Amino acid sequence: MRFRLAGRAVIAGLAAVLTLSACGGSDAKTDTASASGLEKTKITIGALPIPDSAALYIANKRGFFQKEGLTVDIQVVQGGAQAQQGLFGGSLDATQTNYVSTFLAASAGNKPKIISDLYQATPNSFNLMVAKDSSIKTPADLKGKKIAVNSLKNIGTLAVTSVLKTHGLTDKDVEFLEFPFPDMAGKLEQGVVDAAWMTEPHLTAVQKNIGAQKLADTMVDSTADFPIAGVIVTEDFANKNPKTVAAFQRAIAEAQKISASDRKAVEEILPTYTKGIDAATAAVITLGTFPTSLDATRLQRVADLMLEQGLLKSKIEAKSLLLGNSG
Repeated sequence: MRFRLAGRAVIAGLAAVLTLSACGGSDAKTDTASASGLEKTKITIGALPIPDSAALYIANKRGFFQKEGLTVDIQVVQGGAQAQQGLFGGSLDATQTNYVSTFLAASAGNKPKIISDLYQATPNSFNLMVAKDSSIKTPADLKGKKIAVNSLKNIGTLAVTSVLKTHGLTDKDVEFLEFPFPDMAGKLEQGVVDAAWMTEPHLTAVQKNIGAQKLADTMVDSTADFPIAGVIVTEDFANKNPKTVAAFQRAIAEAQKISASDRKAVEEILPTYTKGIDAATAAVITLGTFPTSLDATRLQRVADLMLEQGLLKSKIEAKSLLLGNSG
């Protein structure tokens, strides 16, 4: 009798273990996600290795995503255009991207949805740089010259063209060449390009390493305090995963507020995901600002300037692309 009772106890115990395993009872993350009712608990997001994406890494490091039941895999991308290829191609669930790329995607019928703001320009955060011995002294001297940007027909060309316009030139007076930000210093030094449109940490590095000189701040006049980057998903993803998107928005909003109010937090995270930037460099680079809410009026500036420069054929209302408010 004792053996029969013991056998029944073992069988009951095994059944209980199997039931817990099948229900994910031994996995705290699964419990959290299940309790929150998220449609998708693991997402892959693209990000450039520049300050714009600081909040993404802060949210991951400090557990803000995990607290919402999300596991977020951040994949490095070269530029906004490449990021959107991954998004609309299905290899990314979300991506950091600049707003020029976002409006271009919308004009092509790809239906992006902006779910969070990330970065806004400040003076000297996006500059045109030339080699230390360059004969080019003003933007007017760029006629017939080659300029490096990280993506063609995108935010770099938009910003540079705005500067050229104030000096009597157009985009037709120069040749834009596409190179990743980390390669631009070498291209300047080798004379492959005459100027390069750069952002941090590459601005500080190119001055320190090869003595490059600032030719012009591209975030002035019509691009002063210009909205730079945010996080987007596809409309289809947003419709199918509303709770997942909302959870992401809550997590990134928490990190964005930290980025906006605590420079030290940004300085500490930058060396963990950028190339060639240490703590000393992070302490001196020029940072943009980190908006804590989505603002259609602010983002409309990007679409309007694109229309003016011919990057868009018809007007796009920024508010039609916004999904919720991250603040």
